[in-house]
This record gives sequence, C-alpha cells and structure tokens, in this order.
Amino acid sequence: MSELEDFPPPRGIQPAATTPAADPARIQQNLLEEQVELWWFREPRKSLLCYCVAVLLILGCGLGGVGLLSTTTSVSSEWRLGVGTALCLLALAVLLKQLLSSAVQDMNCVRSRRRINVLKSGGLADLLVVLLTGVALLVCGAVLLDLALAMHMPKPGRALNDMFISGVVLLAGGGAATLAVVVYALVIFLVEQTGPGQRLRERAVGVFTISGRMREARRETTSSLAQLI
Repeated sequence: MSELEDFPPPRGIQPAATTPAADPARIQQNLLEEQVELWWFREPRKSLLCYCVAVLLILGCGLGGVGLLSTTTSVSSEWRLGVGTALCLLALAVLLKQLLSSAVQDMNCVRSRRRINVLKSGGLADLLVVLLTGVALLVCGAVLLDLALAMHMPKPGRALNDMFISGVVLLAGGGAATLAVVVYALVIFLVEQTGPGQRLRERAVGVFTISGRMREARRETTSSLAQLI
C-alpha cells in the first residue's frame, strides 16, 4: 500500500482542488444586507442625534409660536401674529416629516435603499428640514430686527423691546440650526472619506453574527470528533 502511494497520479487525472471554507460571518452579513427592515437602523447614533434635534425644533418653535400668539395685543398684533403663525407652521412641518417617516417605515411600502436613506431619521430629508427651518428662523429674526431698528430702537415701550428681543432670539436659533447642519454635513463627509463609517457598520452587523459563530464552533467540534473516530 505504501508503494502505491509513492507513485504520482496519472497525467489525465488532476487531484481534486480543496474548496475554501465559507466565512459564516460574511454569509450572515450578506443575509442581513438583504433585509429591508434593517436598512432603517443602520446608523443608530446618527438617527438618535437627528431625532433629538427634531424634537428640540418642534418644542422650541411650537412653544415660541404659541407664546407669541397668546400674548398678541392691539399694540403688537401684526408682528406677533405673523411670527407666531410662522413658528407654529415650522413646528408642524418638522413633526409632519417625522410622522411621515414613521408611517412609511411601518407600512414597509418603500423597498429602495436610496429612498430609505433619504427618508430615515438621519437621512437627507432631516438635513433639508433642519436647514429650511434654520433659514426660516433667520429670515423671521432679520425682519423683526429691521422693523425694530426702523422704529428707532432703543425706544421706551415694551412692544418694541419684545420685538427686538424676539428678533435676536430667532437669529440666534436660526444661525445655530444652520451652522449645525453645515458642521454635521462636513463631519459626515469626512467620516465617509476616511473610512471609520464602514467599520462602524461592520461592527453593528457583527452583533447579529452570534449564530454564525456558534455554527462555526459546532462544525469544528463535529470535525474533531470525526477525526477521533
């Protein structure tokens, strides 16, 4: 038997090539990539950040608008009514975006990865909503400051003082929102260029590979038992 093993195989017959073992983690990752439901939660930190910003905008604009509308008097009825209505509409717009994203996600009617990346919390739609809200706040604040300065501020009178203070607050809020969107977009662009975003996605997918590792360990145990037999 040992003499037969010393002879090389015939020329026409090639030894069977060993197929590389499949990586269970890679297979599990590919399976997860095909799950549409998981596309909405691929970046939880970004989604949580944008959700908190949306809640702050809704509360700030809503409470500010209701406060201005509730304190409307005959002396300052025009600008309070206009700015209060604008703030309430901005709060409703941000809330409508959040409700729309939740409804689309629950109905599972969108199957395109590109559209999901736009609509999900932390996507392009959130950036546009926050940017438009910031620009609208800047416009309202600038209009109020122009009106206050046109009436020769500072001037004794609570109505004009309230107009000036409201304009400053709206300018500060709009500037902060607009600057936050610009900084956020730059950071996300740099992260995607340098590569840590891909590592974070692989780390998030690695949470779901427990079953794959268990199967791999079970297969190794079975093969070792077979060799002992």
